Amino acid sequence: MDLITTALPALSDAFAMILQPHVIGYLVLGVCMGLAIGVFPGLGGIAGLSLLLPFMFGMEPLTGLALMVGMVAVVPTSDTFASVLMGIPGSSASQATVLDGFPMAKKGKAARALSAAFASSLFGGLLGAAFLTFFILAARPIVLLFKTPELLMITIFGLSMVGILAGRVAIKGIVAACLGLLVGTIGEGASAGALRMSTYDMPYLADGLKLVIVGLGIFAIPEIIALLRQDKAISDRAQLGGGWLEGVKDWWANKWLSVRCSLIGVMVGVIPGLGGSVVDWIAYGHTVQSAKDKENFGKGDVRGVIGPESSNNAKEGGGLVPTLLFGIPGSGSMAIFISGIALLGTGSIEVGPSMLKNNLDFTYAIVWLLALANVVGTLICIAASGGIAKLTSIRFALLAPFLFMIISFAAFQSRQDLMDLVALFSIGLLGILMRRFDWSRPAFLIGFVLSDPAETYANQAVQIANSRFRKGFGEGLEYVFSPIVIILIIITVTSVVVGLRQAKNIMAEGEVKSGSKRAPLIFLLAVLGYIIAAYWNAQLIPDYSSADRVFPVFVGTIGIIGGVILFVQMMLKPETHALFSDREAQEADINIFGLWPTLAWFAGLLALTAMFGFIIALAVFLLGFMTYRAGKSPVFAGIYTAAGISFICGMAWLLNRDFPAGWLQTAVDLPWPLK
Repeated sequence: MDLITTALPALSDAFAMILQPHVIGYLVLGVCMGLAIGVFPGLGGIAGLSLLLPFMFGMEPLTGLALMVGMVAVVPTSDTFASVLMGIPGSSASQATVLDGFPMAKKGKAARALSAAFASSLFGGLLGAAFLTFFILAARPIVLLFKTPELLMITIFGLSMVGILAGRVAIKGIVAACLGLLVGTIGEGASAGALRMSTYDMPYLADGLKLVIVGLGIFAIPEIIALLRQDKAISDRAQLGGGWLEGVKDWWANKWLSVRCSLIGVMVGVIPGLGGSVVDWIAYGHTVQSAKDKENFGKGDVRGVIGPESSNNAKEGGGLVPTLLFGIPGSGSMAIFISGIALLGTGSIEVGPSMLKNNLDFTYAIVWLLALANVVGTLICIAASGGIAKLTSIRFALLAPFLFMIISFAAFQSRQDLMDLVALFSIGLLGILMRRFDWSRPAFLIGFVLSDPAETYANQAVQIANSRFRKGFGEGLEYVFSPIVIILIIITVTSVVVGLRQAKNIMAEGEVKSGSKRAPLIFLLAVLGYIIAAYWNAQLIPDYSSADRVFPVFVGTIGIIGGVILFVQMMLKPETHALFSDREAQEADINIFGLWPTLAWFAGLLALTAMFGFIIALAVFLLGFMTYRAGKSPVFAGIYTAAGISFICGMAWLLNRDFPAGWLQTAVDLPWPLK
């Protein structure tokens, strides 16, 4: 009863606070900025909130909160544009949307996919805000129940989605996930700091690879290259407008799916560190598991858009629970959000228990602002979806250089190092080959995302469990097998069994025909070679750092066993078997340009950047590409190049970022943006 008497006045005060015209104005400004940031692949909420931080210092608390909440609430909505229209994940929270949203765009149903996504995002955002409203006082004891074993089981449950996304040959999905897990272990170990598959002679690898680079490389580069080789527009049809109402009807027809996936988003969002990177995969896996007819997933099933988009907006409400209650950021954007709150006003507002005690009205103002921002942002996106969807009717050779410029800039912001671009190109090549030979890229990405939490929680759980078992066998069992862990084990085992049984009916990469034995076998041997190298490298870690050896050795063992099984099967099976899927043979008739000549353009950009810096290299690249590859006049190429350079410089100036430097910049002192 005390909770109600405390909460109701605070809710009323918060409602009155946000209805002030200037507060709504700042909220709309934040929404518009969030929409603009989210449209560009790879930037997302972290970049957007970082842009706002300099303006937060001393700002009136309520207007500052309105500006930040407006931005952070709608980025998961607007990043859908890139996922659906270009097949490029707008952010880590919209990766699963690519699987069915992009095929819908190819079929001329981009507006329908976008509007279904926006309706789902609106519902998920409102459900997340409602959850936050009623749970903000009661959530503390529930979140505290999640200790290390529970967090480990949540992570393992996320990995169980590999069973759903493995494709026709389940073992390939498992090996792909192992490869992702091992790539995620590159660098210093979390426990003892031992180096894995890296050296201090190359400091870049010591800190591991970043999600923005891996996500863009695995999904964005392969789709850009594939469409460029076909030399046509993304969509096969010109009629793209007017489908937004049909998309809303699709959402209504699948409203209970949206409810379930929104609840998944809320619950996973509550767990710090997991939310944005994995929630859409869990929701997509549930969408496929719960569907009666599964043959269209990966080919343009609107349910594959509705499920992930419902969850990725709902997770913002869930993510605010640990952020506001404990001061523990649920994601990277929430970490920036906490920093922004600390800069507001006189610094009297502080997230955590003191905020609930002393500033409950501000706490609920954030909730109301979150709900209102979702409504405003979704209405703007739905209104614009038909027009923006027409981008898919433009010849892709005109879009590709601009997109590659954006994702290169986004990748470079990872560490402000030229090696960011090398890593992007390398992971992109891996993504191209995985797409060609029908290896599950989602399974690889799930493995990479969950590598760090899986290893961290596993090591912590083992250490604490050993301590508890030394005190008493019963106490150890009670710690390891809590009621929540048992429930999660049952759910995970069920997910794996159902997923493996249904894997043959689900084609996360679309349908791929078989080719010859030689190329798929060579790729398998290359993957197996890396896994063996990672396994051997981990075995060399000395005993005093053995905690950093256990996880890669365990994963490597599973990967080697899976790879050997695949090798034996390839030796025994005929060329017509799904093991020998080869998209190159399937798309030979529609590919006008070869793979390596197309890749050479982007390799040239990388080489020129190393010599002359990014801006000079970009100018040469855009001018040459438009003139020779796109076949445009020198005047058009010059205007295109000038517009591209102006745009990217404007982005860098707004975000206070530099560009990759080359040999020229080390020899000559040049002005910005050339330096």
